[in-house]
Order: sequence, then structure tokens, then C-alpha cells
Amino acid sequence: MLSMARITYVAAGAALLLSAALASPAMASSMSGPGQVGKATVSAQSAGDNSGFSFGMIGDVPYGAAEIAAFPSYIQDLNAHKELSFVGHVGDIKNGSSLCTTDYFNSIRSDFNAFTLPLVYTPGDNEWTDCHRPNNGAYNPLERLTTVRDIFFPKPGTTLGRPMKVDSQVAQGYPENVSFREHGVSFAALNIPGSDNSMLPWSGLGQTAPTAAQVTEVDARTKADIQKLTETFSQAKARGDRAVVIMTQADMFDPTVANPAQADYAAYTPLVNSLIQQSNAFGGPVYLINGDSHVFNEDHPLAAGSSWLSFYGQNTAAANLTRVTVDGSSNAQDWLKVTANPKGSASVLSFERIPFTHPAS
Repeated sequence: MLSMARITYVAAGAALLLSAALASPAMASSMSGPGQVGKATVSAQSAGDNSGFSFGMIGDVPYGAAEIAAFPSYIQDLNAHKELSFVGHVGDIKNGSSLCTTDYFNSIRSDFNAFTLPLVYTPGDNEWTDCHRPNNGAYNPLERLTTVRDIFFPKPGTTLGRPMKVDSQVAQGYPENVSFREHGVSFAALNIPGSDNSMLPWSGLGQTAPTAAQVTEVDARTKADIQKLTETFSQAKARGDRAVVIMTQADMFDPTVANPAQADYAAYTPLVNSLIQQSNAFGGPVYLINGDSHVFNEDHPLAAGSSWLSFYGQNTAAANLTRVTVDGSSNAQDWLKVTANPKGSASVLSFERIPFTHPAS
């Protein structure tokens, strides 16, 4: 590649040489790929929709002392895969029975700083929703959510790790809700936690029913989630994108639960309804990547005949939605490599579990 700093605009011949170099296929290719926009901040905008690319996904990690100690090596493993465009963490940066201290959050943030790839992180229930539990410190969950936002989203519109520009909902008060685009695939990371979307009573604070403040937060955040979801799908359809990927913490279709109860899932209903509507309106492949249930799974929970449709009171299926759960907790022995295949391939995305070099469990 020519060095712009060394080109002298003195003679017409030099100017013509520069123009020819910039117009050459090699130069165009090297300047249009991800990571070539700006000196320090990469851009996730599509620049060649026929190209394949890969990204990494983790979630529900680190859980417990052994994984906390091993977590920096997990990050090193991911950093070593230079082919990855970014890494997504779908929440739960601690287990559900440990303290939600600010010091702990800062220690994980320090680990996150070691990512040399852009890191797209969405909060999980263990770092705010469930912090009312006595063994978590009996915190007010809303206060913990504010702290999580302060620590992990200090520069809204920019990822952790290597900075990458994303479209943030900070103007509405949700810096964690972001969307971006990579080679004709649209992405959105939404704050949808477990524990019934944060509607389970704060029993650790003596509550037996959701508080007024809790209900207000859930209602407002769910509306913001749906707004970001709708915008992402609408923009993807307008651009003719190949697929839409939604990243959340909550497993709204947990296959490990034999008899799901409405009391544990009802607050997800408007989100499920929106997923169905937007998936069908988009028409192309839709991928929902979540954590929460800790066991890798790939299925179609909203396809015709699924029991989850009747459970959520939905009359319309979304056959084009594929849900993928990442391994976590004691199953966090690997990370998920997601490959967006070149245009014309049989499937837009494919999935591969890559073992950590030194797993804690």
C-alpha cells in the first residue's frame, strides 16, 4: 500500500500515480475491510456483502473462583483468533450466589480491557437482577444496573476491548442496547435478562411481589428493547441484508425446563411477540443467540408446532428464527465461533465450539 505521508503533490505525474494506486483492486480491497476506518476505532459497517467473516460468542462466564482465575486465558484464546471481527458476551459475568460488589465488577472490566478484539457485552441477571439475594449482598437491583452501566458502558456508541462504533440507545437511557452491521448481516444486543426479564420479586429485600419501581423499569426497558429490535429489522430489510442476529442473556425458550411456569416467563411475552412479527416481516434468516441455560443448543423454538407458541399465546409461527445457546457455567469449556458464510452458501451462519486451551472445569 502507498504511504500517503510520503506522496508529494508537486508534479502531475505524481498525482496521476496516486490516482491509479487508489483505483487499483488491491488498494480498494485493503481499505474497505473491517478495521480500516480511522486509526483507533474500527467500523462495523458492511463493505463487501459477498465476503465471509467470523465472530466469537461467550456467556455465563466466569462462574466461581476457578473460572475467574482462568478467564484471562480465555480472553487470550479469543484474541489469538485474528480472523474474528468481534466477540459477543451475552451476560452473567458471575454466578448467581456470589457478591455483586463494585470491586468485582471493576475486576471483570479490567479483564475485558485485555480484549484486542471489539467486545459487545450485554448485561445478565446475575450482575444486577438477582443482586437482591442475601448471598449476593442484598443490593437494590436498580442501583446495581446503574453501576453496571457506569463501569461497562462509559463511552456509549463504542465497544469495550478494541473500540468499534455501534449505534447505542443511550439517548433513551439504555447505553447497553446497541446495533451494528457487518458484511450484510445486522446485529443487535439487547438487555433482556433472566429471572423473568427482571420481574421476579426481590425476595432478598423482603418483597413478595414486584415493586412499583421494578415494574416501571421492566416496562420501560422492554419498550426500548422492542424499539431497538424493530429498528434493526426495519433497517436490515430496507438494505436487503442477508440475516439478522439478536444477542440476549435470557433463554426465553429454555429446553432444560420440563414444565415452564408463566410466573417465570410471562414478562417475555411482548418480546416474543415482537420477535415473531419482525422475523416474519424481514423474511430472511434470523438468529437469536443467548446464554442463561448454560448448555449449547441450536433449535427453532418459534417454528410451527412448537409448544412455546401456545405457552406465550402466539398464533403465528416464525420458521425463519434459529436460536443458539452458548455453553456457560460448568459447561464453559469452549467458546462459540460463528462464521457468516459467503453469499450463496447453503446457510448464512454456521457454528463451531472451540475448546479453551486451559478450561477451568
